[in-house]
Amino acid sequence: MESNASCPADAAPLAKRQFRVLVGVTGSVAALKLPLLVSRLLDIPGLEVAVVTTERAKHFYSPQDIPVTLYSDADEWEMWKGRSDPVLHIDLRRWADLMLVAPLDANTLGKVASGVCDNLLTCVIRAWDCRKPLLFCPAMNTAMWEHPVTAQQVGLLKAFGYVEIPCVVKKLVCGDEGLGAMAEVGTIVDKVKEVLFCRGSSQQS
Repeated sequence: MESNASCPADAAPLAKRQFRVLVGVTGSVAALKLPLLVSRLLDIPGLEVAVVTTERAKHFYSPQDIPVTLYSDADEWEMWKGRSDPVLHIDLRRWADLMLVAPLDANTLGKVASGVCDNLLTCVIRAWDCRKPLLFCPAMNTAMWEHPVTAQQVGLLKAFGYVEIPCVVKKLVCGDEGLGAMAEVGTIVDKVKEVLFCRGSSQQS
């Protein structure tokens, strides 16, 4: 469902949730898997999920298939009219316990590695509290994945403390076969569970 420009940080029911996951989705064909990914995340007990999308990612899924609040660039600007108004990318980084960018396309990978923040998603990432986990799932054509700059950019994100969920080998939508496809949804969800379990255990100890 589309956002009505109200931030989840202001939603009272969220106080009853143990963990809050913010999913970022970018303009890779792997964004087709967003409805399944969100559905599987919602199967995890006690998890609250919201989604931040880039404009190009919208080409690959229908908002009606996303059963959680979906934020896009327009919401950032519609919410802010004056100095006392909320800043959405800051509210979202405060709200979330974990951020998952799946898929992370080549364009957004380059932006994040360089510190560019020219849309809602990249602004959230630039403002992210690095004491909280950020997981990213690269997804791109094999030729793009094998370009030397890709390894450099992935290395920078890992140096920031972000956790890579590696891409896999498969036949891509373009017809090529090789490394570059987003990790399977089950693999991604298992990693989220692992990170949240470790985080919950450390908070209780």
